[in-house]
Amino acid sequence: MNIDFSKSAHGLIPAIIQDSETKNVLMLGYMNAEAYQKTLDTKKVTFYSRSKQRLWTKGEESGNFLNLVDIKNDCDNDTLLIQAIPVGPTCHKGTDTCWATENKQEYGFISNLENTIKTRRENADSEKSYVASLFKLGINKIAQKVGEEAVEVVIEAKDDNNDLFLSESADLLFHYLILLQAKGFQLNDVVDVLKSRQK
Repeated sequence: MNIDFSKSAHGLIPAIIQDSETKNVLMLGYMNAEAYQKTLDTKKVTFYSRSKQRLWTKGEESGNFLNLVDIKNDCDNDTLLIQAIPVGPTCHKGTDTCWATENKQEYGFISNLENTIKTRRENADSEKSYVASLFKLGINKIAQKVGEEAVEVVIEAKDDNNDLFLSESADLLFHYLILLQAKGFQLNDVVDVLKSRQK
């Protein structure tokens, strides 16, 4: 890569560290040419510490290393995006990220939907909530709904109406997310099982 370390008076450029799996931003550090090369050589993310005035490999004291996966250079050749696998918390204060956020896998709208289901379940007294009413009916009814929606997806898959197929697929996914929570799980638990099967 053509990295321009000369744009800073001290030859330092920002390095944004991102979890290679969750895609969450973990921290921001600075690298000079030597830190960059050491990162490549050791596969452990290494910075130039402005406070210590020396190279500093993340985790050299705590053991919470950042194992290198990939490095990308930005369009101006003066900022790095580094994807890494964190070993333990990234922040020196013991949190997953330097912004004190949890480094967990998120799925955008689906994660928001899971949170909505959780909220509706916790407010089960609401008579207007379909989700709350399902939880009141219990696990058997929720499982039955998933079965019904699965059958409808199969039926629509055999026809040519894509709108109906997608609509029934959405119903199935929605009710499956409800069933997961009724059993005490979330989508991440299923993803973990799939990961364990990956060869």
